[in-house]
Amino acid sequence: MTTDHLPFRVEAQPVSQRVDDLLARLTLDERIAMLHQFAPAVPRLGLAAFRTGQEALHGVAWMGPATVFPQAVGLGATWNEDLVRRVGEAVGTEVRAMRKWNERVGLNVWAPTVNLLRDPRWGRNEEGYSEDPRLTASIATAYTRGLRGDHPTYWRTAPVLKHWLAHNNETERDTTSSSVRPRVLREYDLEAFRGPIEAGTAIGVMPAYNLVNGRPNHVSPLLREQLRAWTDQELVVCSDAGAPSNLVNSEHYYDTHEEATAAALRAGVDSFTDHDQDSSQIIARLHGALDRGLIDESDIDTAVRRLLTMRFLLGEFDPDQDPYAGIGEESFDTPGHRALAQESAEQAVVLLKNDGLLPLADDGENTVAVVGLLADDLKLDWYSGSFIRRTTLREALVERLGADRVIYAEGSDTVRLRAADGSWVQVPESAVAEQQDEGSFNPANATGRTDLPPVTTGDTPTDLALIDWGGGALTLRAIEKEREALPQKGGGGRRVGGLYLTVAGDGYVRAAADRPGGWIVQETFTLESHGESHLLKHTGSGQYISVAADGLKVAAQGTPFSVEVVRRGEDAVAEAARRAGTVIVVAGNDAHINGRETEDRTTLALPPHQDRLWRAAHAANPRTALVLSAAYPYAVPEADDRLPALLWTAHGGQAGGTALARVLYGAVSPAGRLPQTWYASDADLPNQLLDYDIISAGATYLYFRGTPLYPFGHGLSYASFSYRDLTLTQDPDAATLIASFTITNTGDVAADEVVQLYTRESDPRVTRPGRQLAAYRRLRLDPGLSETVTFTLPLHVLGFWDVAHGHWTVDPGTYEILAGASSTDIRLTATLKLDGEPPAPRPVLVRGLEAADFDAQTATTLVDRTKVRGDAVASGADTPGRLVFRTCDFGARDTAGTSTGSASVILDAARAEPGEATVELHLGDGTHLATARVPSTGGPYAYTAVRVAVPELPDGVHDLHITLRGALRLARLSFSG
Repeated sequence: MTTDHLPFRVEAQPVSQRVDDLLARLTLDERIAMLHQFAPAVPRLGLAAFRTGQEALHGVAWMGPATVFPQAVGLGATWNEDLVRRVGEAVGTEVRAMRKWNERVGLNVWAPTVNLLRDPRWGRNEEGYSEDPRLTASIATAYTRGLRGDHPTYWRTAPVLKHWLAHNNETERDTTSSSVRPRVLREYDLEAFRGPIEAGTAIGVMPAYNLVNGRPNHVSPLLREQLRAWTDQELVVCSDAGAPSNLVNSEHYYDTHEEATAAALRAGVDSFTDHDQDSSQIIARLHGALDRGLIDESDIDTAVRRLLTMRFLLGEFDPDQDPYAGIGEESFDTPGHRALAQESAEQAVVLLKNDGLLPLADDGENTVAVVGLLADDLKLDWYSGSFIRRTTLREALVERLGADRVIYAEGSDTVRLRAADGSWVQVPESAVAEQQDEGSFNPANATGRTDLPPVTTGDTPTDLALIDWGGGALTLRAIEKEREALPQKGGGGRRVGGLYLTVAGDGYVRAAADRPGGWIVQETFTLESHGESHLLKHTGSGQYISVAADGLKVAAQGTPFSVEVVRRGEDAVAEAARRAGTVIVVAGNDAHINGRETEDRTTLALPPHQDRLWRAAHAANPRTALVLSAAYPYAVPEADDRLPALLWTAHGGQAGGTALARVLYGAVSPAGRLPQTWYASDADLPNQLLDYDIISAGATYLYFRGTPLYPFGHGLSYASFSYRDLTLTQDPDAATLIASFTITNTGDVAADEVVQLYTRESDPRVTRPGRQLAAYRRLRLDPGLSETVTFTLPLHVLGFWDVAHGHWTVDPGTYEILAGASSTDIRLTATLKLDGEPPAPRPVLVRGLEAADFDAQTATTLVDRTKVRGDAVASGADTPGRLVFRTCDFGARDTAGTSTGSASVILDAARAEPGEATVELHLGDGTHLATARVPSTGGPYAYTAVRVAVPELPDGVHDLHITLRGALRLARLSFSG
C-alpha cells in the first residue's frame, strides 16, 4: 500500500508539520522502538529501519576501506578552517557513497570529538582538536559544516558532537566524576560545544561515560539548561554505548533500570545505544517506566519527534529532493580526496626546532637513513577506516631519491625465545590468506584468526622483532626475509616484516595479526622475571604463555623462557646512520598501545626503546633529525637540546609518508602549529589527571606559569615573517573591537603563516588566563609580499563568568591585545582601555552564597545537590576542605556608626555518615564569625537547614573563608538579621 498521499509525505509542507503528522500515525509500541539505536522499519507507513551512529572522526570508520585523513589532533594542528571543512565534506561524501553499496553505513555520524585536550596524558588525546576552547570550536564547526553540507534544508550527514561533558580520563571513566567549577564550565568546557551548535552545523551531542559534579552526564540538566538553549534546532542526544545500563550497573546512581532510563529520557537522551543490536531490553525498560508512572507518552513523543526531524533533514522521505541522494561510487576514493588527504597531512606537520638542517638538499648523490619504529609504517587508530592506499616515509623517500640512496633500519630488537626444556619458539611457515575487512557496527566484537597453525617449539628458532612500546608493553613479530623490492606503493595489505604474535579466542598463540589492534589488544605482552628466565604474560587475557603439546597457548601457569638477543635495534640504527649523509629517526606511538581509549598514559616520556634509537643515531651521525609521529605530545628536552631538528605530526593518514618527505625536502614549508602545550616533564602537569580545575591546577597554556618545552601555537617555517602596525578600533555601538596589522614574508620561499591574536587583562580582580586566543588565520604569502590582517572581535571575548553575580561580565580596565606567531612568540602589543563602573562586591546579605560559587578551594569536590539538578561542595572525612569567597559585602554601619548587629547564618547541608561535622566561618583577616555543627541527616541528598548565631556581622567588604571539617555536603549559605 502506498503512503505517498499521506501528509507527512508532502514535500511542500513544513518539516515540523510533517513530523507531527507521522508521529500521530505511529503506535505507542512503534514510537518506543524508535528510541533504541537500531530503530526497526514500519512497513505499514513505508518507513525503513534506521540506525543512529556512524563513526567518522577522520574518515569513515568501522565499515572497511575508506580515505584515511590525519587524526583529529593533526587536523587541529593545521589551524585551517577551510581545509578542515573540505575534509568534512569529503568524509560526508564518502559516507553517502558507501551507503549506496552498504546499507549498514549510517548517515547520523558520531563526530567530531570536541573534548578539550586539557591534559596530554588523556588516552584519547588523538581524538580532540586542541586544549583551547575557541580553536576547538572553530575547527569543529568547520568539520561539521563539511559533514552537514550547505543546503538550507537537507543535510549530507547529521553530525553528533562527542562527548558531553568534561571528559578527559579513561581510567574508570564510567565511575569517575569530573569536579568542574562554574568558571571552568562556562569559560572552558561548554565553549567547545557551543560553537558548532550555534552555527547550526551539528545535529546534537553524545553524553560522555563520566559523571560531572557527581551526576552522570546521561542525566545532566545541562542538556536542557545549556545545550538546547543555544538553538531553536531540534537537537538529538544519542547515548554512548552501554551508558544507559551503567547508570545502574557500574555507577549505582539508580536502583532500577526503569528509573535510570526514565531519568535519562527526561533529561534529554533521545536515542539509547545499549545491548548492541538487541533493542528488547531498552524497550522493556521504557514500557516499565511508563507502567510505573516515571514517564508519560509525552516524554516518548518528544524524543521521537527529535529523531524523526533528523531523518527528514537527511532526506529519507524526499529522495527526489535530497541533493545528496545521487552521491554514488564515483564519489568514493576520488583523486580529489587523495589529494586532500595529502594536503591535510602536509599542513599538519609542525616544525618544532630547526638549526639549519632542514630543508634537506637533493644533490642527486647524498644518501639518507630513515630509521625507527615508524619509519616504514603508518598507524591506524580505533576510529580509523582501513587503508585503501598508503605511503610510508621510507616508501616516499625511495620514490623521491631512488632505493639506492635510502638506508633503512627499523630499530626493533631481534630476539629468540628458548623454552625451559631447551627448545626454541618456532613460527610455522604457512600461506597467509588476506582477509577482507568488511567493517563492523562494533569492531570490539571481532575475534582473532584461528585458521592458521599455532606457534610451536622445536630445534630451529624463529627470529622475532621485539618492540618495547613503554610501560612494559611489548610486541613480537615474526621476521620475514627482506624482499628485493619494497611493497607496492599504496598497498593496503600486511606490512613487510611478518605478522605479529597474537592470541585468538581459543587461547593459542599464532603469528596472525597485521598489526596490533582491537578493543582488547591481543598482540601485547609483558616479560616478568622468573629466576634467570622470564615469564611471558599476555596482556589481553591476563594469562601466561605456556608450551603445550599442540603449540603455545595462554594458561594460568606459564613456561619460563630465556630471551636471546640476536641484535639490538640501536646497533642496526647506528650502522645505518654511519652510512648516510643525513638521518631521519621516526619515533612515536602505536595508537592501540598504552595511550588509547580505555587507557590513559602515565608519563610524557618517550619510551626507553625509542629514546635509545635517536641517541644511537645521533652518536653515529650528528646530522640527525627526529620526527615524532604520535597521537600526543612527548617530553623530549634532551632531544631538543642535542638534535639540530625536530618535527611532530599526528598519525597522518594514508598520505603521511608523502607529506613528511615533501616537508623534509622543502617542497612544502611547514606551517602546522601546536594545538596544545608540550611540557618539558611530568612534573609540569597537575598531580592527578582527574584534576579538572585548570584554574587552580595551573593547567593548559591559559594558566600554566612554567616554561613549556614548546608552547601552544608554536611551529617554525622555512620562511620568516615580520609583523607591524597593530591598530585597535573600538565600536561601542556594535560592542566589537577591530584589530588590524600587517604581515610580510621576509624569507625567500613561499610559505604559510598562522597569525594568532591573544588577549590579556592587565590587572584582573580574579585569576585570569595569562593570555587567551581570540582569533587566528592561516594565510599564504610569496617572498616579499605583505597582507593586512583584520580581526573583528566581540567585546565579550574579553570577559569571564562572574560567580559573584552569576553572569558573564567584561570588567572595566586595561587589556592587552597581542599579535604573534605563537602564544609566547608575541610580535606586537596594543592596549585597550574599557571604561565603566567597577564591579560590585558579592551581595551576600541579599543573595546568599551558593557553595559552588567559590573563588578558590582546597580539598573539596563538587557533587550533585540532587539527582536532578544543582551542585554542592563536599569535603572528606580526613582532610579539612576550604572555600574562599572574595569581596563579600556585609553591609555598612548606619549613620550612628552602628553595625548590622547580631544575625544568623543558615547552612543547607547534608551528612550521610553518623555523628557530626563542622563548618567554620572566618574573615580573611582570621576573625572568627561562627561554627556550625552539621548532624547526620541520613543520606547525601537529605539536606537540613543548620542555623547558627553570629554575634555581630562585620560591616563592609571582606573575604569569607569557610572550613569544612568532616564528611558533609554544603549547598548554600544565607544570612538573616
